[in-house]
Amino acid sequence: MHFKLIIALVEDSKTNAVVDAAREAGATGSTVINQARGEGVSKSKTFFGLNLEIQRDMLLLLVEEHMSRAILETIAEVGEFDAKPGTGIAFQIDVEDAVGVSHQIQELTSIVEDEL
Repeated sequence: MHFKLIIALVEDSKTNAVVDAAREAGATGSTVINQARGEGVSKSKTFFGLNLEIQRDMLLLLVEEHMSRAILETIAEVGEFDAKPGTGIAFQIDVEDAVGVSHQIQELTSIVEDEL
């Protein structure tokens, strides 16, 4: 079984909704790293020298490769990435090898076989 790593940078107010939606789309778990910072096309606004930034969380999801695109699209929809500029970004990368996921493989095998 092959996996992809989905990395999503999400507004912290939407983290729980995005994680829940990813689970419904087939993700078997996630890791959330709080208090990420980033900058897009437009620089963050300042007020009397203080940055007015929306707090972001980094989500890491190790997902089965056949399910990854649907999960990625679900994250983008719930996070409103395409609807509103600056709300977040998500991308996926190939995972060459992974250990500690044998319990996920057992659970995912029947699901993936049904989809194929």
